[in-house]
Order: sequence, then C-alpha cells, then structure tokens
Amino acid sequence: MNPVTLLVAVLSLVAGSVEARRRPQTVDVSRFPNTENPFSRTESLAHSMEKPYLDKNFQSRYYDYGGSTFIRGDKYIRLTPDLPDQRGWLMSKIPSMPDNFQIEVEFGIDGQGTSIYGDGMAIWLLNERVTQEGPVFGLRDNFKGTAIFLDTYKNNGPGKVFPYAMIMHGDGQTSYDQAHDGLANEIAGCSVRGLHNGREGNRIRITYVQGKFLSLETDYRGKHKWEKCFETNQVTINKPAFLGFSAQTGELSEYHDIYSIKVYSLDNPPASYAEVDYYLNGNKNAPIHESYSSHSSSSSSSSSSSSSGWGSFFLKTFLFILVVAGGYVGFTLYRAKQRRERDAFYL
Repeated sequence: MNPVTLLVAVLSLVAGSVEARRRPQTVDVSRFPNTENPFSRTESLAHSMEKPYLDKNFQSRYYDYGGSTFIRGDKYIRLTPDLPDQRGWLMSKIPSMPDNFQIEVEFGIDGQGTSIYGDGMAIWLLNERVTQEGPVFGLRDNFKGTAIFLDTYKNNGPGKVFPYAMIMHGDGQTSYDQAHDGLANEIAGCSVRGLHNGREGNRIRITYVQGKFLSLETDYRGKHKWEKCFETNQVTINKPAFLGFSAQTGELSEYHDIYSIKVYSLDNPPASYAEVDYYLNGNKNAPIHESYSSHSSSSSSSSSSSSSGWGSFFLKTFLFILVVAGGYVGFTLYRAKQRRERDAFYL
C-alpha cells in the first residue's frame, strides 16, 4: 500500500472514532408515554424490607441474618456495631431477581472515629446463597456472582480517594484483591468521600437492564439528589441471584445500618442510563431521540437541527482538509522516494 492510500485509511478511521465519541446517549421519550411511572416500576415485596422488618414472631419471611447483625424493629438493621472485629450479614431466601430491576437502599455508616475507621459494607447478587462469614466485607471469598463494595478504609488503593465504591464480578475461583482494595477486580468505581458519618438519609440505587447496562447512583451528605457513580455494560447478572448485604470491621470500627431496602422490577426498562437520569432525576440535559423531534415545536427542532448541522459541517470540513493535506504530504514523500531510487539506479 502506498503512503497516500495508507494515510487516507488512517484518517478515515480517526474520523469514524471522533464521530462515535461525539454521539451522546439519547432519550427516546416516545417509548415512555406514562411519565408518572415511565419504566413501569413494580415493587418486589419478596425482596424489599421496611420497618418493623420482622413479623410478630420476630422472623422475616424472605430474609435470614447472622453474625453480628441484629434488628431493632423501630430503628434499623444493624450489620455491625461500632466495635472491632465484627462481621454481619443479611441474605435473601428468594433465588431470583427480576430480569430488569432497581434496588434502592437507605443506610448509614457512622461511628466514634472521625479520621480513621473501617472497613465497609457490600451489596451482593450471588449465584448461590452464601451465609458463611469471611474476610470480604463480612462474607467468604471466592464468591460467584456480582458485588458492590462500599470500602471505607484504604489499605493500598493507589489513585483512589476513600471511601470508595466499586463493582466486582466473581467467578467462584478469583479472590478479592484485599491488599490493594480490589484493584485487580474492579470493573468500575468512584469515590464516595463524605459517606462516613452519614446517618439516616443516605441512599444508593442500582439499576440493571439485561444486556444493556448496570449503573450505580448515590445520594448522601444531605443533598437529596441522585448522582451517578458509574455505569458499565460489562456486568451480567446470572440466575439464580440471591440479594444480600454484609459488613465488616477490623482493628478499626464503625457501625453499618440499613434502614430500608426497596426492589423494583422494570417492565418497560430504560435503554441507557441517560433515560434513568432524564425521567427519575429530572436531568433534562440529555439529547432527545429523533423520534420525538416531530412532536417538538418547529423552532426548537430547527434550532437543534441547525446546531447539529453546522457542527457536523465544520467537523467534516476539518477532516477533509486533513485528508487533502495528508495526501499532499504523502504524495510528496512518495515522489521523493521514487526520485532517490531512480538516481541510485543510474549511479
């Protein structure tokens, strides 16, 4: 392949990559006519827990708990008290989750420590029911399934600001990278600095749409506003899936409380996190899908089209200039090479 052809091919690939990055997630509002309940959320009572948590016989029909966990029906499910070397867990008896779902948990992590504390809590979606205590935020290692860790103590996580939230998928054989705070296992994560010393009112929301994405959002520090922690398409929740919670303390301590668990099935699931952000969080900055443009006012539609058209025009013009300039340089180099070879031949 001569230099000109090669250069044009490379520039074409670059142009395609730039165009792909410019394309944001869109919201197709035509799919959600019911704006009050756009995703047709239905609460799964078999997975949810609210006060008083237990029935009149002081039992839960759908959950078991053990280790250091104790339940006060008027206050909380306390996975660990603010004492060293505690491990507690709460595990569903139901071996299935909806295909598409949201989990909203209201919780608190606090203690007498103000600068150093630990160790954190976990939310589990496991392919087998695990009630064996262990070193991974209260449960045993080498699990099979998906876990979200809220790690409040930094061992050796380079480049991370703690507390830190991350997601890991376990295959039943891979150990959690305890020494480096899960660095070898992390699929996605974010800092949740300020999570500690948070009492009732802290919330976390997991949205999972089969074959599309899993997202994690947080609401803490009294903001009363959902903020995205991460979104990934690298996680598949396999069946069976047991929902569980656990926590652990070591030499340092803190309490880990759960105030409520809400699980919803999504019968009309979103196609992307942008649609969650648009409908549930009220963030109207996401671009509207083209199928909605015909229902918008002509002025806003033409304005959007004009803006998009000019942006596309300038990008294509710029790329065209690059291709022409690159072609000229390549052709000049090619001619110089041919001339050198011809001169060498006659010498």
